[in-house]
Amino acid sequence: MNKTLIAILIAGLATATASLAKESESEHAHEHEKVTSATAHNEQDEHDDHREENHDPHNEHKPDAEHGDHGEAASASLKPTQMELADIQVEALTARLVDNQLYAPGELLSNGYTSYRVSPRVASVVLRRHVALGDHVTQGQPLVTLFSERVAQAQAEYRTARPEWQRVKKLGRKTVGEQRYIRAKASLEAVRATLLAYGLSASDLQSLASRQSVALGEYTLRAEIDGAVLADDFEQGQRIEAGAPLIALADEKQLWVEARLPANLSLTLSAGTQAEVVTGDVRVKATVTQEAHTIDPVTRTRTVRLLVDNPEHRLHPGQFAEVYFSFRTKKPVLAVHETALMRGADGDWTVFVEDHPGEFQPVEVELGRAFGLLREISGVEPGTRIVTKGAFFVASQIAKGGFDPHNH
Repeated sequence: MNKTLIAILIAGLATATASLAKESESEHAHEHEKVTSATAHNEQDEHDDHREENHDPHNEHKPDAEHGDHGEAASASLKPTQMELADIQVEALTARLVDNQLYAPGELLSNGYTSYRVSPRVASVVLRRHVALGDHVTQGQPLVTLFSERVAQAQAEYRTARPEWQRVKKLGRKTVGEQRYIRAKASLEAVRATLLAYGLSASDLQSLASRQSVALGEYTLRAEIDGAVLADDFEQGQRIEAGAPLIALADEKQLWVEARLPANLSLTLSAGTQAEVVTGDVRVKATVTQEAHTIDPVTRTRTVRLLVDNPEHRLHPGQFAEVYFSFRTKKPVLAVHETALMRGADGDWTVFVEDHPGEFQPVEVELGRAFGLLREISGVEPGTRIVTKGAFFVASQIAKGGFDPHNH
């Protein structure tokens, strides 16, 4: 009885265990099927999305921002009415000789080649002045009277040597002997030359020889040229050393103009080059006489000297002036007005070339020499039609054509 009951219990337990195992296996298979189905579905969705993205009609023509493709316009088309309203002028580029003006600051100076500086040749004392600053004097006119001990000694020797020579000369070489004859003549010539070197004139020596009432030691300096007194920095009673300046005389009929040019300016202004000098309301013509080949160590400029006629004395030394040099290029050059030049997007200089009527495109050029408002250019061939006026309007039209409101 007990054995039979135990067998029934064992059989029941086995049946229950088998049922549970079968149920668990069924659930596991169902879950695996769900996961597999979901994975397949997701893969299909991703494949469809990728296919749709690759076939997006908007993406087929969408520019790559990383490559900077903004659809910038390279040219501009303008209608005749637009060109007329904007006053756009187009001309064929031709090589030609260019007249040019170059400005430089300058200063008026006395003509150093015709000026004269009055100074004593021996230490002297000023006794009297005969002219004042600004006076116009003529050649031979007395300027200042001086006194010098050495002049007095030379005058005394002259008064002695001249009568001796006259006696010897009258007696003759054979009577007085060769040695005395030569010595008397040489003594007079030496003292005469000394007095002339001190600044005395031939008329002064005649007065001295005539034994007129002439105070020994006094002598007068006279004007050697016609001109104006530009400087007289001395006082009566002042002792002046030999060579010290007393009076500066200048012939103002012709003056110098010294113009200052940049040291690095690669331009040769040869003698004869014409220029215009302006000071105040006076405009006169001038001519280049010489060009300095050294650089001023203070101003670091190059000096060009000009000669200007001043017959009416309207110009005076010391005035500042504006100098405008006029010259022409030796060879024809391609040059355009500065209004024809524009900066490109990359900062290079460009001109606008007309390929067809009303069609313009920018062309980069290299700038050369400046001729006033004209600039020499290279990079375009002679005969090319370019915009000479209204280039800014053409540039704005090109910039407008390359603007994308969607920022693509």
